[in-house]
Amino acid sequence: MLEMTYLEAIRQGLRAVMKAHPEVVLYGEDIGQFGGAFKMTLGFQEEFGADRCFDTPISEAALFGTAIGMATQGLKPVVELQFADFGTNSLHHLLNNAGTHYFRTGVPVPMTVRAPCGGGLGGGPFHSEELEAIFCHMPGLKVVYPAFPSDARNLMYASVLDPNPVIFLENKLLYRHVKELVPNAIEPVRIGAARIVRPGQEAVVLTYGAMVHESIRAATRLAAQGYEVMVVDMRTLKPYDEDAVIAAVAATNRVLVVHEGWRTCGFGAELSALVAERAFHLLDAPVMRVTAPDIPVPFAPELEAAYRPNAEKIERALIELIEY
Repeated sequence: MLEMTYLEAIRQGLRAVMKAHPEVVLYGEDIGQFGGAFKMTLGFQEEFGADRCFDTPISEAALFGTAIGMATQGLKPVVELQFADFGTNSLHHLLNNAGTHYFRTGVPVPMTVRAPCGGGLGGGPFHSEELEAIFCHMPGLKVVYPAFPSDARNLMYASVLDPNPVIFLENKLLYRHVKELVPNAIEPVRIGAARIVRPGQEAVVLTYGAMVHESIRAATRLAAQGYEVMVVDMRTLKPYDEDAVIAAVAATNRVLVVHEGWRTCGFGAELSALVAERAFHLLDAPVMRVTAPDIPVPFAPELEAAYRPNAEKIERALIELIEY
């Protein structure tokens, strides 16, 4: 077993898949000698050569467009966005080209977009947004969002080898704040499988990304009060694990959905709708959500702390849900 950070786990997943598959190429803004905005790819150019790890101009449209071309010609490109927010500059390529290409031509597009996202670091708008709901709305794309180093490493490997275009969301706050003991070898993980990270029977929290850790903290506090709350890490948002969600509802009868993104049309609305459609008869209380408000991400640390969901907000919502 090895202890590693979330960031190092992603690095190891990338390095392993590049060693095993020479058709994998990695590129983006300043990822070569500089090693990327978060030093994720530091040393990769020296290890794999400038033809497999290289810098690009500041043009997200160029990144996505060339990745689509490479992917249709036998390569497996991995594109790094400095921040997920910048991907909005070229949504046309994702929606109308990458997402529809197999549907239109029968030719797969095995490209992976690494997208650092989320707040908590004082980045404000343009550098802190959670855009998973936008990506999930696009047909033909897969959306992966791990919360733990072990899953980040395994799912990175799986994402690069998947024949579909994958948006791989990486929560920046987790990069160096979360560590985990992981097996020496990379283990296959199916894209689309959730997992229970904390058992419980009073209620279930459906969540992902940094909010998994906040939810675990809230559940731990409630356990001291005699309430055992289940926490389910979705891990993959598209496709997501419908059966795991319904099983968790059946085991707890109360559902709280937590995510860092905006409330209106957020991914939590999709999970709430699924529960209402398939498991309404199992509920002992309405489905509740804890999310960010529908405002831009604040710069000021005090405002950002009030803006983001946290363990305290989740705990209060769970008490209200359990006592309903």
